Amino acid sequence: QVHVVESGGGLVQAGGPLRLSCAATGRIFSTYSMGWFRQAPGKEREFVAVITGSGSSTYYADSVKGRFTISRDNAKKTVYLQMNSLKPEDTAVYYCAADTSGVITDSREYYASPHTFASWGQGTQVTVSS
Repeated sequence: QVHVVESGGGLVQAGGPLRLSCAATGRIFSTYSMGWFRQAPGKEREFVAVITGSGSSTYYADSVKGRFTISRDNAKKTVYLQMNSLKPEDTAVYYCAADTSGVITDSREYYASPHTFASWGQGTQVTVSS
């Protein structure tokens, strides 16, 4: 079982930046697609961004496209979410997740589904104030 831990959440003013980190275990971490999801109070968990194992492909939710950037460092077994121009509506618990299935696909639907990801972190709170 892959262990995933997020960090970097906190309180930030609207318009500001914040960088989240996600550390994961696994000898074949470089084969895992890694995703970020978020859940706001009273809402269901939603897709934010994903990066494939090779880092060659990324997908973003329309709501964060152009503001957030996902990246990874396979040597450090870490994935990052750089969030810029934050808005109050970005306030949520952010979760990092790993797809350990080994599937390689260009299907956005596949990566945007939380059911794709078998291993999840505990979540880190991001609060954006106006």
